[in-house]
Amino acid sequence: MSLPPEFHELAARVNNWGRWGREDEIGTINLITDDVVRAAAGCVRTGKRFSLAVELREDGIQNGMIPGRDNPKRTTFLVNHEVFGPGTVATSDDAVTMGIQAGTHWDGLTHATYDDRLYNGHSAKETVTAEEGARRLGIHNVKTLVSRGVLLDVARAKGVDMLAPEYAVTPADLEAAEEFGNVKVRAGDIVLVRTGQIRQYFAGEKDMYFYGPGLSVRTPEWFHARDVAAVANDTVTFEVFPPEIEDCFMAVHALHLVEMGMLQGQNWNLEELSEDCAADGVYEFFLEASPEPFVGGVGTPVNPVAVK
Repeated sequence: MSLPPEFHELAARVNNWGRWGREDEIGTINLITDDVVRAAAGCVRTGKRFSLAVELREDGIQNGMIPGRDNPKRTTFLVNHEVFGPGTVATSDDAVTMGIQAGTHWDGLTHATYDDRLYNGHSAKETVTAEEGARRLGIHNVKTLVSRGVLLDVARAKGVDMLAPEYAVTPADLEAAEEFGNVKVRAGDIVLVRTGQIRQYFAGEKDMYFYGPGLSVRTPEWFHARDVAAVANDTVTFEVFPPEIEDCFMAVHALHLVEMGMLQGQNWNLEELSEDCAADGVYEFFLEASPEPFVGGVGTPVNPVAVK
């Protein structure tokens, strides 16, 4: 089943192919210039720090719905082992097996595809293989990811703890959250959109967490017009589910990753940060969210840290 004309019209309006050259492999991360980072450093006023990651644990977010995206399984394979003989310093070592996108993560530019398309015109069939992973556009190409972060607290702006299931966050909602936070998204920003949905996970309602609100298919044009560098939120699917366009599943993924070349993040814990932003009225901060450099990775776990 091919994607509908409405999707292709949206794709044409947000396409960034060739904008930073035909060999470019990092897309909208190019918008984070030295000047952007210097300005972002000015957001640090108090030194308060907030981790935006969920814990990596064996009983974590994943419920088996996504095959192979398993919660971490950690083992300690060396326990107080005297490597250099009796009486020497002993060490303990761990090993872990997990789905890279099991917890708080970035989706890389090869995570989604359609019609054999990847960002900047690469063929998905030729680029991503089981043996090598992403031969181009791998997450390791994003060496650093630091910029000004902006929290658009859509839930709080609407006066609720959590948006209703199947609620589609629209451009109008994003602008209302800007006004609520007295902040304006600008070029090179990393935008964090709070729906409150991750509260379901923390309440033990793991299955309910998988079905909830998310971003509308209308929002990629908004991010494109603002020259946003990357976007993350506090949900599993990122976009609203079921989709707004009939049978057009993962449309926002395709528009962001394939057409725009923009990373998107899921399962970000924005609760503590949102409380602090509400308390002091400051919705901008310095954000460090650099990927783990998995060569060929189609995504990466991340422990984002916001500094206010």
